[in-house]
Amino acid sequence: MDQLKPAQHGELAAGGWAELSFAAQMANIGSEVSRALKWKAKGNPGRSERAFCRALELIDLSIACVQTPNPGRLKELCRAREELCDYFTGAGTLRTDPERMLRYYDQFALIR
Repeated sequence: MDQLKPAQHGELAAGGWAELSFAAQMANIGSEVSRALKWKAKGNPGRSERAFCRALELIDLSIACVQTPNPGRLKELCRAREELCDYFTGAGTLRTDPERMLRYYDQFALIR
């Protein structure tokens, strides 16, 4: 797997991401996760990996936005990142289910 490139979401990395609600952040992360899963299922590892890297970048931006009084949110984001990495790197130790992952992110798209 290639190393992560500099911010692909440059405007968001420059501060715009922190202005979004948590639900909007998660919905956007979910869009990238959905793309990564779709391309993986279609047998296009290059596009899948690029979407996976974009999703990681967005999760990392969200982690950077978490304020100290909200440890539950930080834990949730770190767990989401862990499951995403487990599934897309092939480790499989968490037995991450792609359908469950999509349902998780879809919730945020509905409340956004």
